[in-house]
Amino acid sequence: MKKGQVPLERALSKLGLASRTEARSLVREGRVAVDGRPVTDPLFEVVPERARIDIDGHPAEKPRPVTILLHKPRGVVTTRSDPEGRPTVYGCLEGLDAHVVPVGRLDAATSGLLLLTNDTRFADWVTDPRNEVLRVYLVTVRGELSEDQAGEGERLVAGSVAVRKRSKRETHLVIKLTEGKNREIRRMLAALGHEVTKLKRVSFGGLELGELAAGEWREVTTEELREAFPGSARRG
Repeated sequence: MKKGQVPLERALSKLGLASRTEARSLVREGRVAVDGRPVTDPLFEVVPERARIDIDGHPAEKPRPVTILLHKPRGVVTTRSDPEGRPTVYGCLEGLDAHVVPVGRLDAATSGLLLLTNDTRFADWVTDPRNEVLRVYLVTVRGELSEDQAGEGERLVAGSVAVRKRSKRETHLVIKLTEGKNREIRRMLAALGHEVTKLKRVSFGGLELGELAAGEWREVTTEELREAFPGSARRG
């Protein structure tokens, strides 16, 4: 394999032209040509920056970079399709004409700020733990969680855990993390003996959820991204 070569299906996905599954189907259906030659093998190796790729006889031009901020509702899964038939985040994207993929994930029971983009370099940078991009969550748990337990939680998640208010019935927390490990907050609080009843991400990098209603989305401007993620690959 030459330097920079990737399977054709991945090249189409990285260019933001289709998902890996959609790209695989396009190639197998004979709708894709590389340097003027039809290719039907999705694993055919190409260098995306050098190859001339056509789809249905038209140049596969890289679309303009698009990043959107979605207020993901609770009960919606972060995937394109779900074998269990649950609603997905793509059902919230009415009116969007760009092919975007989630930047990380929120589990079905978690709501709040979710980014989706067609800029794979930007997505890779944001989700790389070495870049320590801050995420902020509002969390409600059953029962009273003490300040000492909150301090123990900080050690478990390598972040910060602050008690907003508490009662015998429930405790409200603000948790800040620089990694988005799957269900980490739920596992940490379960280890402390508290069940999470509500989990919402309200901030990601320098972006805030703000007043965006559940199920609504907006496009994030290039300037916003530059300010929210200084040093990222996202330059617009």
